[in-house]
Amino acid sequence: MVVKFGTDGWRGIIADDFTYANVRVAAAAIANYVLEHEDAKAGVCIGYDTRFGSRSFAKVVAEVLAGAGIPVTLANKVTPTPELSFAVRGRKAAGGVMITSSHNPAEWNGVKYKASYGGSGSPAIIASIESYLGKPLPGLADPAHDDDKTVVMNGAPRAKIEEVDFAPPYVAALEAFVDLKAIKASGYKFLIDVMYGAGAGYIAGIFTRAGIPFVEFRAEQNPAFPGINPEPIMPNIAATREAVVKEKCAAGLITDGDADRIGAVDEHGNVVDAHKIYAVLLQWLLERKKWPGDVTRAFNTTKMLDRIAAKHGRTLHEHGIGFKYVVDLMLDKKIADGILIGGEESGGIGVSRHLPERDGLLNSLLLANVMADENKTLGELVAALQAEYGEHQYGRVDMHITEELKQSAIKRAGAGLKEMAGLKVLRTESLDGIKFFLENPACAGKPNAAETWLLLRASGTEPLLRVYCESCSQQSVQQVLKAAQAFVMQGGAA
Repeated sequence: MVVKFGTDGWRGIIADDFTYANVRVAAAAIANYVLEHEDAKAGVCIGYDTRFGSRSFAKVVAEVLAGAGIPVTLANKVTPTPELSFAVRGRKAAGGVMITSSHNPAEWNGVKYKASYGGSGSPAIIASIESYLGKPLPGLADPAHDDDKTVVMNGAPRAKIEEVDFAPPYVAALEAFVDLKAIKASGYKFLIDVMYGAGAGYIAGIFTRAGIPFVEFRAEQNPAFPGINPEPIMPNIAATREAVVKEKCAAGLITDGDADRIGAVDEHGNVVDAHKIYAVLLQWLLERKKWPGDVTRAFNTTKMLDRIAAKHGRTLHEHGIGFKYVVDLMLDKKIADGILIGGEESGGIGVSRHLPERDGLLNSLLLANVMADENKTLGELVAALQAEYGEHQYGRVDMHITEELKQSAIKRAGAGLKEMAGLKVLRTESLDGIKFFLENPACAGKPNAAETWLLLRASGTEPLLRVYCESCSQQSVQQVLKAAQAFVMQGGAA
């Protein structure tokens, strides 16, 4: 089966495995799920990003769902993923489908499923959708070849497809969630980098109406994403770093291809990684807003979050990699105070009062709000966190290697190693991948030093092995990552 749902939907290479035929297979599985487990009459909302063919693929999904008797509300223009999720919840739809491959290279596209509550499908929902892959809809022998636009399926005539603009209520919600007057009063100027993606015009429009100075960067639609992948990390944001300094901005606020993830650059052009962004937002929510609720973080994120949560007496839940695990916790009624905020290493952060969904546009606005409230630039906010909770530095390497080498590395890493990257292994964890906590002499003399940890994890959706590390200095991080790569490539000697 070519179509396989990973941590956040199905992705493939356009014209290779991401074809109209395979998109129909995915759409049929979603239709079967909605017919069996949701209120199909409530309909499904469909959005799409700026990638090649996204609108066309969205129309194919719409035809399959409508053919199954499920009413469809189709975006009439490019749609950020969180806007689609907001529409699903606001319209009380049965679910939503987003055509996007998020931060992947230009040749990729994908299908994400959004559940009725306005967030990523939970692990149980995704597993249920996967169980229908390859199974025909009632009245349709092969979902990959539904070319008859008059076919009747599921005992019902083809449902209506209505095109609408999902933006107005979503933008209004963003504007209401943050203090735009405070941001304007701060006098800060911002660079808004949308990476040729679906976020173009959103923050720019909000800031224009509020009178907040800004420069929008890479806002034209270009499905080639020239020179970059639309992921807000280096080297894709090298030009952003230069532009922030050149334009004399207090921060650069960056969203990925479908605007659900955030990246940032400080006033000096330094990259502020997703871990620091999450930490800045968490500290502000707990100290300024004092909103109730627990905190969640993915297995590959900074342990600075643990220290912030502990200081404020909040429970922290660690979970697998993928935002669907955050959603599961946000929806868990057994958590007495609920979840305030949850996030992942790749810049996906969700605040439950807004949506059980990551939202790069909201988080960009919130960062600006924090800067205004604290009267600090982004660089100053990060420095204050490092001073209070200890220096935490982070790095990640994506290793594109053969399946054999990848599996060998994971097997050897799980064989009870006493030493890794030249450092003594204190303990290991295997929640999602294999994580080594290491005794690092380089951190011994530092006040409140970060723990040194290394994580090896095979991607569930892409042909690669990801290697993550956090330590007390960037030098330590790079040393551990270099040794870990040698371990992967050289057959076992760490």
